[in-house]
Amino acid sequence: MGSPIDEEAVQALIAEKTELEMKMGDPQIQKDQQQARKIGRRHTQLAQIAKAYETWKSAEGDLQAGRELAKEDSDFASEIPQMEQTESQALDKLRKVLAPRDPDDARDVIMEIKAGAGGDESALFAGDLLRMYERYAEAKGWSLQVLDSTVNDLGGIKDAQIAIKAKGNVAPEDGVWANLKYEGGVHRVQRVPVTESQGRIHTSAAGVLVMPEVEDAGEIEIDPNEVRVDVFRSSGPGGQSVNTTDSAVRLTHIPTGIVVSMQNEKSQIQNREAAFRVLRARLKAEEEAKREAEAAEQRHSQVRTVDRSERIRTYNFPENRIADHRTGYKAYNLDQVLNGQLQPVIDSAIKLDEEHRLQQLSGQSSDK
Repeated sequence: MGSPIDEEAVQALIAEKTELEMKMGDPQIQKDQQQARKIGRRHTQLAQIAKAYETWKSAEGDLQAGRELAKEDSDFASEIPQMEQTESQALDKLRKVLAPRDPDDARDVIMEIKAGAGGDESALFAGDLLRMYERYAEAKGWSLQVLDSTVNDLGGIKDAQIAIKAKGNVAPEDGVWANLKYEGGVHRVQRVPVTESQGRIHTSAAGVLVMPEVEDAGEIEIDPNEVRVDVFRSSGPGGQSVNTTDSAVRLTHIPTGIVVSMQNEKSQIQNREAAFRVLRARLKAEEEAKREAEAAEQRHSQVRTVDRSERIRTYNFPENRIADHRTGYKAYNLDQVLNGQLQPVIDSAIKLDEEHRLQQLSGQSSDK
């Protein structure tokens, strides 16, 4: 009977982990923070695999020894079922960490939230979503920075660009992108707007776009000649100028037509840097979308490939209900979700995604 996993492949990954440990001790590598972080993340992932493999091999050895002893002494036979269960659980854990992952899972993200159909009510809901992600990020120990935002007269958000970062090197499944990539799409709200005098329930929506952040500017090549840079004065609610200098920046990427505007900072340089962060993330997302379209059968995530223009979730205030239309998740704790307790909703998407990845792994094993 052959091994239930490809042990040669696992040994190669463990050897890669050892090589990375040597690099991590190299002072030259540590001087390059981006390179050091990239190596650190890969090492964290490989360390998980090495630990899971060691645990499984230990459980497998215990089981084999137990079976041999049971042949000689029947008293040991009663312990075999528990040993089998331990070995099976260890193997499941190993298969899980070996399953193909989205290579961007450990990355930080750039998120955009835009009010959609529904006027002022949609902008107020977009503000609710921004606060939900702020509280969720806080609960996860992540940092959240509002790169730019445009508010309306009622304090709602017309649009906002935010950066969310994890602290230190994290395992892929704990990465910001690994959790928040499922948030991209149309979020629908049903409630009585503050502007409604008759108490009627209205439906409106806000759009969320989530992109893995590009850590190394060289990862996405941008030809300066293909970007038009315009500067203008920042404006607040109602369009009035809030700055006496041309500190706001608008980038237009001519080949793709992507436009990014930033005005939050008083410095033109800071707004320019933030705008390029968002532009690089958008271009990376566009490249990824093209690759997925060209190789649809090899898509990493069943959930992630849902058309991002589709409605993904409904927030029903009268019933205090949250419903995810991709996974079938439904709960009556909307108030808690909006207060940052979003993980169970996200976990429903992760579970569906993992089932798909494990199916991919089983398919690869059966082909050998």
